[in-house]
Amino acid sequence: MNRTLRAITAVIFVGIIVFCAVSICQNVGGALRADITDQKLYTLSAGTRAIVGKLNQPIKLKLYYTRTAARKAPDQIRFYNNYYYFVEALLREYARASRGMINLEVIDPRPYSDQEEEALRYGLRRFPITDEESFFFGLVLQTEFGVVKTIPFFSPDRQNFIEYDISHLIDTAITREKRRIGVLSSLPVMGEDVSGYMAYLRQVQGQPPSPPWTIVQQLQQQYSVTKVEREVEEIKDVDILLVIHPKDLPEKTLFAIDQFVLKGGRAIICVDPRCLADNVRDPMGRQTGEPGSELNKLLRTWGVEMPADTFAGDRFLALDVQLDRNERLQKLIGYLSLPRECVNADSVITANLNEVRLLFPGVLEKTTAADGDKSGGGNEIIPLLQTTASGNTWRVEGPWDWIRINPEKMMSYFKDGSEPVVMGYLLKGRFKSSFPDGIEVADETGKEGSGEDKNESEGGDEAAKEKKAAKRLTGLAEASADCAVIVFADVDFISDMVAYRETVFGMKMAVANNSDLLLNAIDDLSGSGDLIGIRSRGNFQRPFVVVDEIVRKAEQETAAEVGKINEEKARLEKELQQVVSSAGKGEEAIIAQSFLDKQRELEVKIRQTERELRQVQKKRREKIEQLGGMLQNLNTWAAPVVILVIAVILSIRRSVLRRRYVSHASDA
Repeated sequence: MNRTLRAITAVIFVGIIVFCAVSICQNVGGALRADITDQKLYTLSAGTRAIVGKLNQPIKLKLYYTRTAARKAPDQIRFYNNYYYFVEALLREYARASRGMINLEVIDPRPYSDQEEEALRYGLRRFPITDEESFFFGLVLQTEFGVVKTIPFFSPDRQNFIEYDISHLIDTAITREKRRIGVLSSLPVMGEDVSGYMAYLRQVQGQPPSPPWTIVQQLQQQYSVTKVEREVEEIKDVDILLVIHPKDLPEKTLFAIDQFVLKGGRAIICVDPRCLADNVRDPMGRQTGEPGSELNKLLRTWGVEMPADTFAGDRFLALDVQLDRNERLQKLIGYLSLPRECVNADSVITANLNEVRLLFPGVLEKTTAADGDKSGGGNEIIPLLQTTASGNTWRVEGPWDWIRINPEKMMSYFKDGSEPVVMGYLLKGRFKSSFPDGIEVADETGKEGSGEDKNESEGGDEAAKEKKAAKRLTGLAEASADCAVIVFADVDFISDMVAYRETVFGMKMAVANNSDLLLNAIDDLSGSGDLIGIRSRGNFQRPFVVVDEIVRKAEQETAAEVGKINEEKARLEKELQQVVSSAGKGEEAIIAQSFLDKQRELEVKIRQTERELRQVQKKRREKIEQLGGMLQNLNTWAAPVVILVIAVILSIRRSVLRRRYVSHASDA
């Protein structure tokens, strides 16, 4: 055998050996996996393993993904390939952890095939790519008892919550009864219920009734959600009561909430001193009442209260907004982004949250029923959401500040504080009733009184008639078991305009962890601890600690100067307004030269203060950009410098070794 033939034979055998080795490693070493992601995204959490461990019946998971069509689709669709590989790998981890109870099937539905028809029958979302090709990416769960659950579409924007979605799908499939949630709200969170003439008017105008809020739609997929009327004497058939923006509730409804909680019902209450989502208007287009809500009649007895027209602020948590296209980004002191450091890490409700956004939140203050005060009941008051130590309360000067929100002016109302301001509490304890003697309400049954009441009413006495038409509602004066209520001083944080935004497919995508906060609260009150530990895994953003610290110091250094300039500017504008308004009191045809000089002088001073303010802001921006340039230079030169240092060290080491070798050789 010549040399060439031996080389070819060797190459063939080496290829066969490599192929066999790869196959053996894939099959034998399939169970040997290493998850090197920062938050162990491919490793199932303890909550998921607990849920999968409860499976007492086999279930089938069908993952539908049009892999063939995605290869030929535009870039927006091909982007889903990477996400598909992540979802498939995660589902295979579910199948491995289930010990044979979960059977995973991956399906590529082709046009006009039975698989495509099946996907449509299950209700998966379909997005046309071409005249024939359609895009599917969803999951179907089937049990042997005929239960079918689906995730109609996997959006990459929910990648941080994908494990929770899948685990919740499995948990609800094997759980027979859903938790019952009652929603009591002054806002149309359950969607508009329009009928009669208003329905006809809407139809003529081409304005369909607004759908339920996205958070409510999400709740409806997981729980049995019902509406609780604003005027109710007793709340029944509800496990968890969700009170959203309780504006001007009648006394009997307050009594019903009070007794629901004292009898062991769990409640989540969202109040707001200024709810921007409250744009409910009458048929004439006028806003119905003030956009604020409170429930202090009950909350004071339970341990907290929310002061009216008082907002929580924090200069370092304020987000940049652009209210007009031609304006630059400015910090809005009423729009706060709470990082991990501002949520309670010891509470299962908030421990895994990374960011919560609040819009003009109120402030919750402890009352005499707070923990440690036995005269008030000694309730346990656990903070959930709060600002940094620099947070403080602030107020606006008048209603005109809400006509057109001015971030710069609102920032001038705020002064840094020295301790955190709390915007969310978990209240526990044996609550006392806010109505220990009960209440009197109108008797709508139409029954007549008897005895003296009847004789008095026949005598025509008006007081007797009123007495006959009223009845007394009584209940518990104090709870016999521990109660639990969660209170948030904001309503907008679960509204569509803050908690969600639309994706390229027209669907709503969760922003930050706002929706997770409410869902965690419901899961905690309902006792579902397994799901709480899963939600929000992987939703971690690495903070730029050094940059944030530079920005914070720069803002602290300029805060006093900016505040002083803003105060001077406000004083000059007020003086100018007084001068302008006084001009109309005199003769309109002749304006004194002194008035014109005064007006010009004030306008020049205002422009001067604006220039000073811009100069201060410019210095702050230059300091931040200087840090950015330093980091850029460090990143640019770090690698060459390290390589150069290593090369010098190796060169010196080689030179030393050469000299030693020459020395030993000469000695020999």
